[in-house]
Amino acid sequence: MNSSLILAQLLNGIAIGMLYALLAFGLSIIKGLLNIPNFAHGALFACGAYILYSVVQGTGSFWLGILAAALAVGLLGMFIERVAVRRVYGSAYLFQLLLLFGVALMLQEVIIIIWGGVGKSVSPPAYLVGAFNLGVTIYPKYLLFTTLASAVIISGIWLIIEKTRYGAIIRAGIEKKEMVSALGINVDLLFTCAFGLGAGLAAMAGALAVPLVGVTPSMGLDMLAISFVVVVLGGLGSLYGAILAGLIIGVIQSLAALWFPAASTVVIYVVMALILAVRPQGLLGER
Repeated sequence: MNSSLILAQLLNGIAIGMLYALLAFGLSIIKGLLNIPNFAHGALFACGAYILYSVVQGTGSFWLGILAAALAVGLLGMFIERVAVRRVYGSAYLFQLLLLFGVALMLQEVIIIIWGGVGKSVSPPAYLVGAFNLGVTIYPKYLLFTTLASAVIISGIWLIIEKTRYGAIIRAGIEKKEMVSALGINVDLLFTCAFGLGAGLAAMAGALAVPLVGVTPSMGLDMLAISFVVVVLGGLGSLYGAILAGLIIGVIQSLAALWFPAASTVVIYVVMALILAVRPQGLLGER
């Protein structure tokens, strides 16, 4: 096996890993702040993908599709939090899991009703078609764009969380919800916005993934399992852990496909089990 093929797979793994990180970043915000295992996150990912498909079909604009996916699914997430999730705060995880799993199933059925059960595809913009010749390997332009776009989005959210008052409230809420509430901050509104932000990030990941994997009604279920692996591996509620774990999982899965194609998905669960056996709180988890 030549080095150019290994390098190509490594770069592919970084691109896929950044998508995993973007998806898990939103899931970590919801888990860290609301302490809710959002089992509807994969369905929100799929909703973002289908909204991009519809916008591209209607307007021809890929960029408008990404923006529409983020805004529409973000608002959908806020609605779900207001009418459903808010009712199970403080309940046992089983009730939260069943509620959000039910929401995921409903969203999947709505997707089938609106768009049908047959998979669809979207091509990237013309100037992102083709590949760069890196000398030692050929690398698709869209994979490079996916890597950079995910990095820019994550960096933008990081700046909001680290450098703004709203971000400070999010960080404080993750650590001490009761203290934030005692300071007179509207925690209910904070939770609604945080759920919407996490949903919007899931939608953007789904929109960016469309030219790579297409759109199918079940695509959310496939990504849900991986996103939870990333979140658990990085450390529950750890935003930076989600980024690190996403890259690790993406690279390992991509490289495993070279030597063990049939087991490339199984490998990520093996890696998770081995790491958690040594560090149960995850790579960057504190508890």
